[in-house]
Amino acid sequence: MALTQAGTKPAVEYPSTDGEPMAQNTKQYRYITTLQGGLAAMFRDRPDVFVAGDLFWYPIEGDNKTRVAPDVMVVFGRPKGDRDSYRQWEEGGIAPQVVFEILSPSNTLTELLDKSLFYANHGVQEYYIYDPDAGELYGFVRDESGHLRRVAEMRGWVSPLLGVRFELEGGELVVVRPDGERFVGYEELVAALEQERLLREQERLLREQERARAEQERLLREQEHQRAEQERLLREQEQQRAERLAQKLRELGVEPE
Repeated sequence: MALTQAGTKPAVEYPSTDGEPMAQNTKQYRYITTLQGGLAAMFRDRPDVFVAGDLFWYPIEGDNKTRVAPDVMVVFGRPKGDRDSYRQWEEGGIAPQVVFEILSPSNTLTELLDKSLFYANHGVQEYYIYDPDAGELYGFVRDESGHLRRVAEMRGWVSPLLGVRFELEGGELVVVRPDGERFVGYEELVAALEQERLLREQERLLREQERARAEQERLLREQEHQRAEQERLLREQEQQRAERLAQKLRELGVEPE
């Protein structure tokens, strides 16, 4: 604890880390970053939606033991910005409404039960658990009585708050945005952007080729017009020569045929 002035209680410190890694393996890390990045991107134009990954959430002022770090959490009604931890009393008392947990082989049943109780007791509205090794997805949504109730079927389930649809394809979690686009990882996103860039470049080259072809056609039309004009001038010159010759013959008393 940090020291304060004499006669006052020590200030409570709220650690931003417990020294544990964000993920236990590459698969878990990939899903965490894909979910966090996809949600942050989906709500990028909403200044009142805060999305974070592996950030400590402290719900009670003065209590630095009651805490949890959801793999991904979404808070509606709070501004974007960097934070060392989410201290609920500094955030207008607003609890994260949606949380995600991506399981690793080291997760225990006791740990899951503790987190489930934490989320149930501290106002989470939607809680999703994905086990990438088992290919299983679980969802819990707070009902009218205030209890987190398990969603019976997660395939095709649409989050009431997020608007995203969940699918399982061969055990792989697929999250689909309201506009039909899927959440993708950074590598897939870069590949898609590169493909889009190549398509734009191909379209640009095709447009340039079309402009060059149109320019060639224009030049050919101009050349044809010039050739026709030259032929017309030659015909006029020939006719004028013939008329001058006929005039001279008449002057000599010869009627031209």
